[in-house]
Amino acid sequence: MTKFYVKWWLEPTKVPVDAEQRAKVWLSMLDMVKASLNAGVTKDWGMAAGGDFGYTISEAANEAELFTRLLMWMPYAHFEVVPMLTVDQAIDAIKKAAAHR
Repeated sequence: MTKFYVKWWLEPTKVPVDAEQRAKVWLSMLDMVKASLNAGVTKDWGMAAGGDFGYTISEAANEAELFTRLLMWMPYAHFEVVPMLTVDQAIDAIKKAAAHR
């Protein structure tokens, strides 16, 4: 499984203006985040204290699988996705590059 660093931003035009509705939407979304954490799909998640952006570390078989998961958050959020290497993958890549010199 590949790990992905995903930076997310909330889409301000999709956040309800009414405080009660806003709280309901946010709590519903956070319940989905907790379910993903409990299932082990999301490895880590954080929100900036300002509440409008954050990050997640997610695991997926490939980019297409991650994209499918991110679709459920659209159009409420925007994403920047970066595939991450494990330490062993980084070591192997460096050794392969050094061997080809």
